[in-house]
Formats: sequence, C-alpha cells, structure tokens
Amino acid sequence: MSQLGWFGRPASGGHGQLGWFAAHPLPDVSRETDDQVDDVAEDVSRETSTAPVLTVVPQEAQLTEPIDEAPTEPEVVSRETLAPVVELHDSSRSEEPVSSEDATLIDALDDEPFVPRETSSPRVVERFPLPTETRIMTIANQKGGVGKTTTAVNLASALAAAGLKVVVLDLDPQGNASTALGVDHHSGVPGMYEVLVEGRPLAEVIQQCAEAPDLWCAPATVDLAGAEIELVSMVARESRLQRAVAKYFKALKQAGERRVDYVLIDCPPSLGLLTINAFVAAPEVLIPIQCEYYALEGLSQLLSNIELIQEHLNPDLAVTTILLTMYDGRTRLAAQVVEEVRHHFGEQVLRSLVPRSVRISEAPSHGQTVMTYDPSSSGARAYLEAAREMAQRGVHEELVAAGDAGVGAPPAVADPWARWTDGRVTRRGIASKEGEA
Repeated sequence: MSQLGWFGRPASGGHGQLGWFAAHPLPDVSRETDDQVDDVAEDVSRETSTAPVLTVVPQEAQLTEPIDEAPTEPEVVSRETLAPVVELHDSSRSEEPVSSEDATLIDALDDEPFVPRETSSPRVVERFPLPTETRIMTIANQKGGVGKTTTAVNLASALAAAGLKVVVLDLDPQGNASTALGVDHHSGVPGMYEVLVEGRPLAEVIQQCAEAPDLWCAPATVDLAGAEIELVSMVARESRLQRAVAKYFKALKQAGERRVDYVLIDCPPSLGLLTINAFVAAPEVLIPIQCEYYALEGLSQLLSNIELIQEHLNPDLAVTTILLTMYDGRTRLAAQVVEEVRHHFGEQVLRSLVPRSVRISEAPSHGQTVMTYDPSSSGARAYLEAAREMAQRGVHEELVAAGDAGVGAPPAVADPWARWTDGRVTRRGIASKEGEA
C-alpha cells in the first residue's frame, strides 16, 4: 500500500518533473497487532462497563419497554466505552442551607435590572434652563436628506425630557416628524392643513406624544401637499401660521395652563409658501448641514431667502443655530466641511456633531425618536448634547419653585431621562464631541 504525496520531486530516480509521486510506503500492520488491539478494546470495555454513565434523554423520547436483545458490537463501543459523565447539579436547587445575609443579597440582585457594562455610568439628575420667553425655531434647509426632521424630533424629545414643554409643528407633507413622534396623521385627522387653510385653532389639532408628557405635536397629513396652491389666492398668506401660533399662546394664558418653552417647526425641503410661513412665524432659524459638499452648495441660496424675509416680512428673523449632521470622522471631507462651516459662521455653529448612526435611522420605524429607542447610542448622546448647548445659549432665568404656571413646573420625577434608561445612562454624553463622534 502506498500513499500519494503533493507536487515535488521523487525521493529517488525520476526525470525531475513536478507532479504526483508515490511517497514512502506505510508499514504493513500484521494480524498479530490487530488481535492485540481487539484484546485491548475488550479490556477497556470490561473496565468501563461498571462506571456510572449518565445519558440525557428527553422525557417523551424515553423507552417504555426494556430491550431484551443484547446490543450489537458497534453500540457497545459507542456507549459503554464512553468516559464517566459527571452529573451537573443546579445551584439554585442545592439542599445546603443558605444564610439570611446571602438570601437578602440574592433577593436584591434579582430585583435590580440588568446593567450592561457599556452603560453602567452613574445617574445624573439634570434640568435645562428655562427661557425667559417662548423660543420659536424654524428648522429649514431646502436640500433634502440633511436631517431636518430627525433634528426636529430628537431635539424636541431631549428638551422635553429635561423638563421643558415643547411643541413640534410638522409642516412637511410627508409627515415624517409625526411618524417619529408616534402621532396619528392619516387622511382625515385634523392637522396643519386645517390650521393654515381653514383657520382652525392650533389647540384643536395638537396631540400629546407618548414619549414625554411635555411633548406635543401638530401632525401633517397628505392634504398639506396641496396647501401651497390654495394659499396663493389667500389674503396675508405668508403670516397665517404666525397668527395661529399667537392665538394658541393667548388661549393657554387665558386658561391658566403652563406656557410653551420651545416651538420647533419642521419644514419641507423647499422654499415655498410653507417654509415662508415658518420663517415669518419664528424669530430663530436652525439650519442642519450635512457634512458633505452638496449641503454647502445650496446654503447660499437659503441665506439669500432668509435675507429677503428679513427685509419684507420678519425683521426679527436671524440664523441663530447651525448643527452639523451625519459626521463621519473617518473621512477627510467631513473634517473639511466642519472647518469651513465653523470658519464662516463662528459661534452660530454648535460644538456638538451628530455622527452617522444606524440607530437614528431605525428609530422612526418603531414610532420613536432615537432618544427613547436607544438612549445609549452615539446619536442619542449627540442630540442630547446639542439640545443642552442650544438651551444654555439662549437667554434664560433661574429655576423657580413649582406651581407657577407662567414658567412651568418641574417634571413629575426627579430625572425624566430615567424613565427610558432606568438610570443606566449618564446625561453627560461625550460621544458627540468633535473628534469623538
């Protein structure tokens, strides 16, 4: 019997060409050696037959009748020659007595929620400062896909979690902000179309969000797509949203209800009448900029339109906040865009950078923002840091005692953020800092 080897030169002779060749033949195994192997196997089976063997068989698969026939030789080798099996005991069913101190410790561990190692930071109680008056901010950029809706809903969720009352006005006919906040916005539900076209009060269409008791949203339905055409022939078409918001604030004050701290208006990716209504209604503009070249290319047109609104319709309008989104620290282009934007706009640009995050994209499919979907993700921490910075930049006053409906009461719990994370995530996220996103 011979064994085939791989390419090479034969050990002796041959023409020196590469190919298969016969390797050294294996030594023949004599019959006496086979008999010795059989004797050893019989001795091993005889010695191990007395050792206890534990065979795990499902209860429904156990045999009900004994087998009279002797097992064949292969079964003897496969079952009787196995090494002894050590039975595993369940520590929870141990008959050993447990001391009272150990029992107390076990009960305490069972009651505490599981805390992953990545989110085991201490719990921080925090409230954002209250503004001296309601801040109305329009989130606009005529380029699509830069994160306008994502920025609106996540900033609103973060501000509401910090004890502020926030209202989101969805002016985008696609209704993505309403979807992310879990608000019903199918056809037939009253929304921003009825407010702008039919003059319905804002208080009748606004809905409370499930994420936080202080988070509200006025939804956008499919009917809003035709609102721009219908607004063309109306009187004072550019200021209809402004009057609706003013009436809403007046109604809250007359009813003695808590005032609104922030109003965030989500605009469509265009510069039509819906966006113009948002510019007229708000004194502040927040521009999300994607960290790519195309996002910078259309920024000059947006700023030109804002200047026209300042001259003719709203002299108080100003770009106060710029947020850089979809930052990818692995690319040199993203760093260059950040440098250019910071160079031209200076202090208007938030220090926080929103990184590219799969969790941010997944959250709307569950009817949530990333703040509640995955509070420990880099995207949630980035938006939390941006909301904190935005709140601290505005004019604010010291916190007052509870019960004053004019400036709002503290949240029902010490830390609303703990409702979502069970105290497992720190409020001081650092993932959004530049260079660490």
